[in-house]
Amino acid sequence: MKKVPLFSALLVTTILVAPDLVAPARAQSYQPPVFTDAARLKKIEAALPTLDKLYHDYAEKNHFPGFTYGLVVDGKLVHTGSMGYTDVEKKTPATPQSLFRVASMSKSFTAMAILQLRDAGKLSLDDRADRYIPELKNAKLLTADSPPITLRHLLTHAAGFPEDNPWGDRQLDVSHEEFVKFLQNPLSFSNAPGVAYEYSNLGFALLGNIIEKVSGKTYQQYINENILTPLGMTHTKWEYAEVPAAQLAHGYRWREGTWTEVPLLHDGVYGAMGGLISSIEDYARYVTYHMAAWPVRDGADNGPLKRSSLREMHHPWNFSGMNPNFTYPGGRVCGTVSAYAYGLGWMRDCEGREYVSHSGGLPGFGSNWRFLPEYGIGVVCFANLTYAPTTPINLQVLDTLIIQAKLKPRQLPASAILKQRQQELSQLLPAWKDAESSGLFADNFFDDYSLDALKQETNSLFEKVGRIVKTHEIVPENQLRGTYLLEGEKGNLRIFFTLTPENQPLIQAFQIREEVR
Repeated sequence: MKKVPLFSALLVTTILVAPDLVAPARAQSYQPPVFTDAARLKKIEAALPTLDKLYHDYAEKNHFPGFTYGLVVDGKLVHTGSMGYTDVEKKTPATPQSLFRVASMSKSFTAMAILQLRDAGKLSLDDRADRYIPELKNAKLLTADSPPITLRHLLTHAAGFPEDNPWGDRQLDVSHEEFVKFLQNPLSFSNAPGVAYEYSNLGFALLGNIIEKVSGKTYQQYINENILTPLGMTHTKWEYAEVPAAQLAHGYRWREGTWTEVPLLHDGVYGAMGGLISSIEDYARYVTYHMAAWPVRDGADNGPLKRSSLREMHHPWNFSGMNPNFTYPGGRVCGTVSAYAYGLGWMRDCEGREYVSHSGGLPGFGSNWRFLPEYGIGVVCFANLTYAPTTPINLQVLDTLIIQAKLKPRQLPASAILKQRQQELSQLLPAWKDAESSGLFADNFFDDYSLDALKQETNSLFEKVGRIVKTHEIVPENQLRGTYLLEGEKGNLRIFFTLTPENQPLIQAFQIREEVR
């Protein structure tokens, strides 16, 4: 698999998205990437017993009272499993319909609501937070040169607030009145806004309050009407007292060889950071919706949030860490780099795999969901144990599935212009006859490359590999860049070229090298 630089996706600049921006005209035809393995789904199905065993063994090893999980593939919940109890005393079995508090997996709903309001022109991500929460005008920021806190800072855990686990978890049922009173006192900061990542439940509670101010509805009402109902998440709740007793997962701690029940907190202001109560079947609808933002494509775009805005939620906006010694369950070391997106986490490993995810933890509960946009697979799991470590098992399951089913990411078809330029370039090689007058090369090309040197290098390589017996299809990196293989009698040549952004793209860069068979 091609190695991808870990930091390449983090070298970004902030893009302001105007809600009334008209999409530019498209002169090019575009074909989205596709899966090329016809047996892919059968291979996934064959791996399901292995995944079930991984989940069950992990739950037993970590003393989960109840545990439930689901696998999403290509827009469908294709497999679920459960074990243990949602109510240990009554021995109520956990099922995919059981309702667990998913804790911080609620944060992306808050982020989605903010982007909905942004897309509707009702706010900007770079608005000052104190525009909506006047109490923040009294905040004493850490330094005199600190910038004001913006909504973007809050979305990406960059507002300068200290990491507030587990304190924030105990604030779930705080009332609006108590929250306003809290904000009227000076807040404490660990950093200046915009300079560091530090996980903040308070930041998302503030975003929930902003949603209320802008929409004129309670946070819960807004999320219900604009996200849960459109997605068909009809069983998902905020207040545990509204959940049927037979479906409600009770929370537990594991102490001295036994489970001790943890009292559930009622819903309140901090619900925006961790109050959602959902089932595997309901939450899988949300996972499916996020996964459907990929790949970039034409076609209907009728979700509660535009696909482009969903992908914006998945983008790595704030660097959060690097682990050069990250080790997959199989034992191979594969460094990772991580970032925070909008209410979601992002990770890329040394093999170029990108994950979008979020975990959740509260007294009595632990949860995680994770998907790979370019592989079309995702998992979600809930446990009713305090801060249950669910992230490792979901990583193990996805990694095992990719390896056992030999899954490959979607492959991008070559654009018509890449195919055309490949054919035209190949006809010139190795002699480069009339290359300068061919109209195939951009105006920079022969300033950057000596034609005599190109002829000498190309002729030497062609002589070394012998007669060319096959020209392979070009493998695109994107619409205007790719590589292809020339298969010779005695060896192979790999050719790379990239095209300009002109109306009729021309070759601006070229490389040829021998490739070991």
